[in-house]
Amino acid sequence: MADNSSQHSGASSVNVTRLRRSGLRWGVLFIALCFVLFLPATHLYNVYSGGKYCASCHEIQQPYEDWHRSSHRNVGCIECHGSAFSMDLRMHLQLMRELVLHLKGDVPEPVRLKTNEVLEMSARCQKCHRHEYADWAAGPHSTTYARIFLDKDHNRQRHLMDDCMRCHGMHFEGGIRDLVSPIDNQGPWKLLNTSLAAEPAIPCLACHQIHHEGLPLIRPSAKLDDAGPQQEIARPSLGLFDRREFAHVRLERLPLPDINDNGRPIKISPDQRQALCYQCHAPLASGQAGSGDDRTPRGVHEGLSCLACHDKHGETTRASCRTCHPQLSNCGLDVEKMDTTFKSAKSPHDVHSVKCIDCHTKGVPLRKTVASRHRAEQE
Repeated sequence: MADNSSQHSGASSVNVTRLRRSGLRWGVLFIALCFVLFLPATHLYNVYSGGKYCASCHEIQQPYEDWHRSSHRNVGCIECHGSAFSMDLRMHLQLMRELVLHLKGDVPEPVRLKTNEVLEMSARCQKCHRHEYADWAAGPHSTTYARIFLDKDHNRQRHLMDDCMRCHGMHFEGGIRDLVSPIDNQGPWKLLNTSLAAEPAIPCLACHQIHHEGLPLIRPSAKLDDAGPQQEIARPSLGLFDRREFAHVRLERLPLPDINDNGRPIKISPDQRQALCYQCHAPLASGQAGSGDDRTPRGVHEGLSCLACHDKHGETTRASCRTCHPQLSNCGLDVEKMDTTFKSAKSPHDVHSVKCIDCHTKGVPLRKTVASRHRAEQE
């Protein structure tokens, strides 16, 4: 009897285990089926509802309304923030964590993008802005976290500090001690999050507020008036991201500094776009031109805007001289062959501050007119 009872008990345990495994398989299959059916339905609803599904969470309502008034209002949410059909497992895990936080009521308002989300979103900009993205990627502003924060020459001379992140890594979550170790002048230095090493420290969202109010770019139905004052100078998205406020400061609210050259006030171009440049490329508190990271033009180029010479995304300057000097200088010489930093980075004459007297040490010659140059050539 004991043997039969043991055998019956063992068989029952096996059956229960089989039932549990079978139930688990069916449960997983049911959840997977719901997931497969739910995602396409959610995706389609979100596309054809104009993003209303995103705004079903109250904390997304304000960004949703801002987007509806922005120059990107014709671009769907998923184009910038990713689709439910994404194969990126990390994205889905992040969404699940955010869902849990939402259900717990532990969600900050306003909702802010995290470091990895900013980088992923910036990479999607190239879908519509291919030329601008290619220029940026080939220029100095696409510099990486490793290039900026692991620079031995810089780190040996100056301590890394939180203020470094005002311009570099402004979307990083945390302070400098969460990013780099050690914080000293000896090193060797390393990034605590090694995955950021090759990522851009100045992504698109450093200078562009995607949800800023403005009109979309559209192809005109009729020829527009080509008069200069009626042409658009800057896109409404331009603005500096302030990591202290976790918000962009609009271009029109950014100040132009008062700059002097040894006490003499320097004339600065009224081009408001360069107010964005000055937020990082500014002089020291003294306002002395050329101090700190300042590049304000002096000498023969005083009064020129940054964008008179620097391409707005790639920062290239190859055509800058010929923009204003299509043929010859006032001296009758090809300006691109003069000894300035335009020709060679090793030149002692910085193109930002070069003066006539720098080359004409015995006295600046009188300006030659076209007629006088012609007579000289005939002789």
